[in-house]
Amino acid sequence: MTDVEVADTDSSRPCPPEAASAGARWRAWLLQGLSERTARHPGPHPERPDGIKIAAIFILAILTTSFGSRVPRAFELRVTEVRLDAEARRIVDRAAAGRPLQLIAHKPPGRHLQPSERIPHGLTRAPISGPPLFLEVSVQDSSDFTADVTVHGTEPDGAARLTMQSPAVPNTIAAILLALRDRTGEVPHVYFNWSEGGPVSRLLRFLVFGGGEVATVTREVLRRAEPDPERRPRVHVS
Repeated sequence: MTDVEVADTDSSRPCPPEAASAGARWRAWLLQGLSERTARHPGPHPERPDGIKIAAIFILAILTTSFGSRVPRAFELRVTEVRLDAEARRIVDRAAAGRPLQLIAHKPPGRHLQPSERIPHGLTRAPISGPPLFLEVSVQDSSDFTADVTVHGTEPDGAARLTMQSPAVPNTIAAILLALRDRTGEVPHVYFNWSEGGPVSRLLRFLVFGGGEVATVTREVLRRAEPDPERRPRVHVS
C-alpha cells in the first residue's frame, strides 16, 4: 500500500476527540496570529510575505549560476558540424582557385545589396583580390548553446554570399573559417568593421543575444580553437 493510499484510507475514518481538540487549538492559534499581524500592519499595504523574498533570492541565484557557467564557455566554437550546400561549395571552390579565401563579414540586409553596399564602409581599401565573398550570419535562437550549421550559397544580385543561421555570430564565423581552411587547404582571411557602441555594451550583447562584439570575439574563439598561429584564420578589422 502506497503513502497516497494510506492517506486516502485514513481520511475516511472519523477523527478521534484528541485530533479534533488539537485541530481546534491550531485554528485558534492561526486566527490569533492573523489578528495580531493585522493589528501591527493595518491598511491596504501589509508587509511583504517572506516567501516572496525567498523565491526572489532563489531565482536570482539560479540566474547568477546560469550566467556564470555560460560566460567561460562563451568563447568556444559552439558549432558541432558545418555543412555546405552544393551552391556554397561551388562558390567557395571558385573563390579559392589559386588564392586564399578572402571573406567580408556582412550584416544580413534582408534585401538585395546595392552597388554602394557591396563593400562595407571602411573596407573599400582592404587588399581583396577578385570579387568579394560575403559572409552573413543570422541569429536564430541565442538560448541554444550549440548547433549544427548549414551554409547556403547565393548570388541573387551578382554578389556571392554564404548565409547561415546559428545561436551566436562570432562563434559561427570562427567555425566557418576553420571549415573553409580544411576544405581549401589555405588559411582564409575575414574582414570586419568595428561595431558601434562601447566595448562593455557590445560584450553584454554578445553574451545575451549572440551578437555585438563580433570581430574581437571571433579572434578570441579562433585563438582558443587553433593553437598554431600559422594555421589560424586571419582576422582584419577597420
